[in-house]
Amino acid sequence: MSEIRDRKYGYRRMANFEALRVVAIFMVIILHYLAHGGLLPGQEEELSRDTVTGAFIESFCIAAVNVWVLISGYFLSKTGVSLKRLIRVIVEVLFYTIAITGVMVITGHGSGISGGAYGLLEYFFPISSEHYWFATAYVFMYLFAPLLNKGVLTLSRKQLKYTIIGLLIWFSLIKSVIPVAFPTDDYGYGFGWFLCLYLIAAYMRRYEVSFLNTFRKSLAIYLSSSLLIFTITVVTQLINEHTGRLSSWLGTPFHYNFLLVLTAALGLFGMFRHTQIKEGVAADAVRALAPLTFGIYLLHEHSAIRDRWLVWIQDFIGEIPHRNPFLLIIHLITSAIIVFLAGAMVDFIRRIIFGWLQRVLSGTKPVLMLKSLDSSIHKNTSEEERNIATEGIINNNRYDNS
Repeated sequence: MSEIRDRKYGYRRMANFEALRVVAIFMVIILHYLAHGGLLPGQEEELSRDTVTGAFIESFCIAAVNVWVLISGYFLSKTGVSLKRLIRVIVEVLFYTIAITGVMVITGHGSGISGGAYGLLEYFFPISSEHYWFATAYVFMYLFAPLLNKGVLTLSRKQLKYTIIGLLIWFSLIKSVIPVAFPTDDYGYGFGWFLCLYLIAAYMRRYEVSFLNTFRKSLAIYLSSSLLIFTITVVTQLINEHTGRLSSWLGTPFHYNFLLVLTAALGLFGMFRHTQIKEGVAADAVRALAPLTFGIYLLHEHSAIRDRWLVWIQDFIGEIPHRNPFLLIIHLITSAIIVFLAGAMVDFIRRIIFGWLQRVLSGTKPVLMLKSLDSSIHKNTSEEERNIATEGIINNNRYDNS
């Protein structure tokens, strides 16, 4: 989706945003490592050297999921949706849920797989069952994208701004300042928060945001937000240790819809938006790796693997070195690289299989009907939407790689 037109190479994905996707998946792996390794505050009764280190690292990585959604909203709001892409995402999710389940059963590791006919539905209907919460929220956001795009085109700048502010008050501000866990708060794990992020990204696409209009400003926002998340987490934990009155709010600073997590994501997004990667080996490398990131997520977060992969890695490179922050960080980085490479290799094979199937099925009636339906959807796109879709691709304007 993140494309520019290059005179020499034609349409190419923008390397800066592709690099951000790679960075984001590394951050996601790190977040899961910290959680499964018991290295986060709240997982122990008192703060320790390990949990303080874990909280510090998590504070700088927690923006990753919001960043992923911002990238999608930023480009979908200009290019529009594609039925073909939606089906491809759903089929990719199905591939991982079914294939990994089969491999785990065949290799004798099926104890973590839900049994019975009802349990198997989770793997054949992964979107409806929220096997991967992110995939479920993303698909629903994608389905709403045409309506959101119409709204972005129709509303004035002021109307769009106040709509976003209203959504932020409901989804983010209230839970960020009131130390109570409300029943309606989904911690940013639902498609409602994704819709909010989508509109924010669409707003940034159309209008300049002054506090994010340079790399330095974006860097300052990312660093200050992350440090504040860490500070609030430690202070809240210490207060709770002495009073026991904040136990229900301990994890709030790490919820995806916490206000500082949002500002950290905006800062990180802005940093890469204002970063240029010269054409060459580095740009080609991130363009090759970025399309594999979703598969990396789907592999290591499969329900039969998510609680096991860190155990497997420890069998390979040794136990987590507790009470030694330096060695712990080395172990964390090594583990993240292993998960990334393993996931990239599996998804590379998956892409080869899908490419072969696409060639084999390209002339069949269902595929031709799908192409026809997809084309008819784009034919109904308004002239104004087509103009928005080409903005920043043909002209490569200042909002893309400035």
